[in-house]
Amino acid sequence: FTGDFHAIGAAHNLLSAFVENHLYHGNKLNIDPHSITWRRVMDISDRSIREIITGLGGKLNGYPRESGFDITVASEVMAIMALTTSLKDLRERLSRIVIGTTFDGKAVTAEDLKCAGAMAVLLKDAIKPTLVQALENTPAFVHCGPFANIAHGNSSIISDQMGVKLADYVVTESGFGADMGAEKFMDIKCRYSGITPSCVVIVATIRALKMHGGTAKVVAGKPLPKELVNENLDWLREGCKNLAKQIENMKYFGVPVVVAVNAFATDTKKEIDLCRKLAVEAGAEDAVTSTHWADGGKGSTKLAEAVVKACDKPSKFKFLYPLDASI
Repeated sequence: FTGDFHAIGAAHNLLSAFVENHLYHGNKLNIDPHSITWRRVMDISDRSIREIITGLGGKLNGYPRESGFDITVASEVMAIMALTTSLKDLRERLSRIVIGTTFDGKAVTAEDLKCAGAMAVLLKDAIKPTLVQALENTPAFVHCGPFANIAHGNSSIISDQMGVKLADYVVTESGFGADMGAEKFMDIKCRYSGITPSCVVIVATIRALKMHGGTAKVVAGKPLPKELVNENLDWLREGCKNLAKQIENMKYFGVPVVVAVNAFATDTKKEIDLCRKLAVEAGAEDAVTSTHWADGGKGSTKLAEAVVKACDKPSKFKFLYPLDASI
């Protein structure tokens, strides 16, 4: 609703148009059309245009070649926006986008195509985070959303930098779980932003942990298997091994961990107590039940108190590898 996605899509597709136009007007850069990896994007899930043929309809429409559409959040421009720290930095990062190679294997960039400046102009307003408020008037920045399976899965550095200047505590989300988005937060985002976390909150549900530890199959549109809805301590105990590993992964970075158990009405006291016991044994500072989805802010008060307590501990954050390490 902020307009950011449209701006990112426009900037991405402008570069796509520059690529096609360059090929049409003589290919001065000697781009190998088969090497082009820069596709198009749109913010609609439409599997029928994942793979397309462009340039059909005669000479005036360019040269036919294979291309395709990705969803906007998968754009490299989205990842760049999330990592940038200024308009100048954005312009420089856009210039380094590689769209393909020449016939002799040299990388061709957005700067080579003289497109990076125009892309930056399209993004000059989208670089600014949007301030919104939650139902209880809590301020929140909404800015960027790169996929964690192909990018780094975190909101923007700029919004985090603004947050830490304006508030005593800032909660920033890293998507795709502790084993992907959170590690990329540590490995990538923290390096560029200069901001390191005081605490990691891992969100878990009893239902999901039982699914991790059992054999029940969840089918979209069908009722959940009874083993996931009824009390099942054996499956929960097995599933908590996954939680324990994610706690271990986060503690490698030297940051205290709190587990937020997002409670469902079907969770039993025995299950919640077992989850907390196993989480603490795995190294978490605490595992606290949260019912914010039903009770609003008062449903997560104890969780907030646990996080504040963890943040008061000395942070020993460290990167797990230097940037010049060999593969």
